[in-house]
Amino acid sequence: VQLQASGGGLVQAGGSLRLSCTTSVIPFDLYDMAWYRRAPGKQRDLVAPITTGNSPNYADSVKGRFTISRDNAKNTVYLQMNSLKPEDTAVYYCNANFQRAHDYWGQGTLVTVSS
Repeated sequence: VQLQASGGGLVQAGGSLRLSCTTSVIPFDLYDMAWYRRAPGKQRDLVAPITTGNSPNYADSVKGRFTISRDNAKNTVYLQMNSLKPEDTAVYYCNANFQRAHDYWGQGTLVTVSS
């Protein structure tokens, strides 16, 4: 199983980035998907999950700025990040989970927000 995350990079505060994660898990539409992040020196935190029913949720720190979405036809989950802040700097990971027993992680993509 592979999860390939992309779209990270260096952006100024206030800017936007769109992360993508394409996966080989099948059937994709049975997997809950999520984005996590690990900031330097900190633990990995949940940023935004999205269920198989296309119901999103967000960490308080990103509500109103980030949007998670999924395209089941493309086996891809996205994270649109707007109004980025320096504290959003982290390695972002995508996760695919099916009934807890099947849990897969991508390799991470680095997002750096300069002030």
